Amino acid sequence: MSGMIGDTMYVLLSCAISLDGHLDDNSAERLVLSNAADLDRVDAERAGVDAILVGAGTIRNDNPRLSVRSPARRAARKAAGKPATPLKVVLSNGDVPADAAFRADGESLVTHGSVAEVLAQLEERGVERLMVEGGGRVLTEFLTAGAADELQLVIAPFFVGDATAPRFVHDGRFPWSKDHRATLASVERIGNVVLHRYLLGESAVDGHWLARAVELSRNCPPSTAAFSVGAVIVDAAGEEIAWGYSRETDDTVHAEESALAKLAGDDPRLPGATIYSSLEPCSTRRSRPRSCTRLILDAGIPRVVFTYREPSTFVVGEGAEQLAAAGVTVVERPELADEVREINRRQLG
Repeated sequence: MSGMIGDTMYVLLSCAISLDGHLDDNSAERLVLSNAADLDRVDAERAGVDAILVGAGTIRNDNPRLSVRSPARRAARKAAGKPATPLKVVLSNGDVPADAAFRADGESLVTHGSVAEVLAQLEERGVERLMVEGGGRVLTEFLTAGAADELQLVIAPFFVGDATAPRFVHDGRFPWSKDHRATLASVERIGNVVLHRYLLGESAVDGHWLARAVELSRNCPPSTAAFSVGAVIVDAAGEEIAWGYSRETDDTVHAEESALAKLAGDDPRLPGATIYSSLEPCSTRRSRPRSCTRLILDAGIPRVVFTYREPSTFVVGEGAEQLAAAGVTVVERPELADEVREINRRQLG
């Protein structure tokens, strides 16, 4: 999760909007923005979380069940030792109807307070993955608090055309701006709607770019004398500006070196960039006068994220220590370490 709140729970925001940014219209009937295929996708997302949260307004206006609908998914959750449907959480400062549909099955919790207070309550209950489904005021509270890791935004191909209709977000101070943008992870057409996945929290963004670096490492020509490594350089606005992989241009070039070679040394984006590497940048090497650690320091890159420490197969790696000693922010994310080891199984023996 974004560093403003904490980092122990993954918070996913999910909603569908019209082309003019509305969650609903002002009619008595609920506005259906999505289609059957997308609703099934949402059901799969629900099956993968520990809790689903909405505001009291959503309960009063739409009266959702907030349940996993698919019998197969419910059965799979039970087989894994989980309840058939996640904990249902309603954020409310007043009364919630006793006969609301969400109370029909599964465990529910009606609570109130700030986003931080609610998340603390859910963490105490063991919630590790939370799905927030609305409405607009609740979505705004999570976004402005910097408490969202991911936004799944479905856009329907029509306009509501009523400025007074409920909107996706309200006014507020958001952490993302023209100079600090969310990371667009994917765009998917689902019938006549489009799903945009945005990564918002630093942890989620790092995971996305590390996965990209690991995939790049699969392009490395085979070698038993050097590791297969991928690297990506991302600027402060979240744009990929360069990438590389080991042995991309010659038999001895390293991933970080290859990526940096695609940019001018005085590129103004480098002082605000992050370099992601599947392996800890090398601190010493025999094939070049400068190590990747030295190249990164000379480029003025202030942040380095990697997923696996360099094994002492060829040299003793001290890249992380040297970078940190020079004032660079170094983040080790071992979630993809097994994949890196598999890609380098020949070198690791």
